[in-house]
Amino acid sequence: MTVVTRDLHVETQGNNHVVDITEAVQAAVAQSGLHHGIVTVFVPHSTCGVSTIEYEPGCVKDLQRLVEEWIPSHRDYAHNLRWGDGNGHSHLRATLLGPSLTVPFVDGRLTLGTWQQIILVDFDIRPRRRRVVLQMLGE
Repeated sequence: MTVVTRDLHVETQGNNHVVDITEAVQAAVAQSGLHHGIVTVFVPHSTCGVSTIEYEPGCVKDLQRLVEEWIPSHRDYAHNLRWGDGNGHSHLRATLLGPSLTVPFVDGRLTLGTWQQIILVDFDIRPRRRRVVLQMLGE
């Protein structure tokens, strides 16, 4: 087995910004020289996460509304009281979504479904430059 690690950098707007990173992940897999294996997509940040979705405006809007309903941005959070940074809700949202996702690949192609894309969601309260670590394991 061979391990190949690559970084992506994604500019975000914050505030539940959803970014489709599928093409960048696919390109990294294709460039890795590996034919069969898995790719782990990991964000080393505590206020964003990764998942899959049908990346179309309706689903994106529904996801953004859902996280606001589950974890409202204007509630009192102990994190905000301690640090004064106003992003307590961002940390909780990221915790629910999670920092990583693993996708198999076969013949150098991600095995995603027809309507399934890989997304990064930035829950923080301001624009950021986010790092995405891709680690491919295969042969």
